[in-house]
Amino acid sequence: MSDPQFWLTTERLALRRFTAADLDWLATLYSDADVMRYLGEPKDRAKVAELLNARILRYYDEHPTLGIWMTIERSTGAALGFHALNHIQGESLIQVGFFLSKAAWGRGFGTEMALALLRYGFVELALPRISGMTDLDNLASQHVLLKIGLHRHGERAFPHPAYASAGPQAWFERDAIDWLAERGPF
Repeated sequence: MSDPQFWLTTERLALRRFTAADLDWLATLYSDADVMRYLGEPKDRAKVAELLNARILRYYDEHPTLGIWMTIERSTGAALGFHALNHIQGESLIQVGFFLSKAAWGRGFGTEMALALLRYGFVELALPRISGMTDLDNLASQHVLLKIGLHRHGERAFPHPAYASAGPQAWFERDAIDWLAERGPF
């Protein structure tokens, strides 16, 4: 599947910008209690609409090379979730992240696209450091962050309301120079 709306592709996946038309799909994703297990309570449509507008759509204009993008399976065109390379809210730190529907769990999609985004951040954007965080109990996501080459650096809590109630998070980061020396630019 070759489509000009996809700005980053891997063997199986592609990323595209969200649009306002994606609200129903995103609201369904955020309403799934299993998917939200480590991210708080499921969100209603109004909260998801607020998130879509403020954290995703407006962010594209404010930070054109960063964002949260819908993850598409290239062979089927199915939306699987999203991947992000964006600021931790209230911080200057850039994080890599992912959020996948249950149908996408256990298939390597989180790792595949997170690795591509990490490479994009270090090679194309020349970011000096990229971080990642996840719930302390979310061992699957911690494994993905380690697999893509981030290193665990204990726990970290953030005061921003989006994170404060979660308490300390498993904290990962890596400097570009070390990651590139280990993995190379390609």
